[in-house]
Amino acid sequence: MKLIFLSLLLGITMIASAQETKKHSSFSKEKMEEWLPSMTLSLGGSFQNFSNLNTRLKSLPQYEQLKVYTPTLSLGWFKERDRIISDVGITFGSSMGNWRKHKQSTVRYIGFNANAGYDVLNNEKITLYPLAGLGYQTYQTILYKDNSNVNFNDVLTSPVIQNSINSISFYNGFWVYRLGAGVLFTSPKHPQGSIGLQAGYTGSFQKRSWRTKDNQILQNTPRDMVSQFYFGVIFTHKPQMK
Repeated sequence: MKLIFLSLLLGITMIASAQETKKHSSFSKEKMEEWLPSMTLSLGGSFQNFSNLNTRLKSLPQYEQLKVYTPTLSLGWFKERDRIISDVGITFGSSMGNWRKHKQSTVRYIGFNANAGYDVLNNEKITLYPLAGLGYQTYQTILYKDNSNVNFNDVLTSPVIQNSINSISFYNGFWVYRLGAGVLFTSPKHPQGSIGLQAGYTGSFQKRSWRTKDNQILQNTPRDMVSQFYFGVIFTHKPQMK
């Protein structure tokens, strides 16, 4: 008798649970799709002149000055709700050149940012928004000398020459603020995706000294700050729940 009673109770529980799960799944799918942000990919560039470090390099002809323009790749997510926009991303930047064949100076950086904006048009096809936010950007500068006149055998046999041909790296990091604007175009036939442009200005709150790769402070170190203009072609895609 107890076994029959327990079996009936277990059966009723499983049926009720299955019905509740079905309702909950339907509810969760609708709510999740409403709240899910769009994934973003942006291809662009930034313009930044570290003038104080470049002034030091200008007096040393064995090194090339740092480049101003840096191509960038950004990944993140974008969400609009009640015309309020949330935008979070990570940006990778690396300057290009003749890639170590001769003297070469390379700038690399990675930045994290969180921004808020407002859709001023409230249009299904076009989203136009100002944007403001905060972030952090860390930089690495790598200086390569021209070693094309150094004899290969001398490098093999002389520790002094081995050390003399090595590149030099400096590091820096900045808390930054961002001010910008963007526009997105969405097709009614493909509302899950959009394409647009975003541009703006990034600035740091203070100047900071360049340091060694071990984060050591050096005497008489140049100090710079971030004063950067950026732009990007942005692609968004909103995932759908199956």
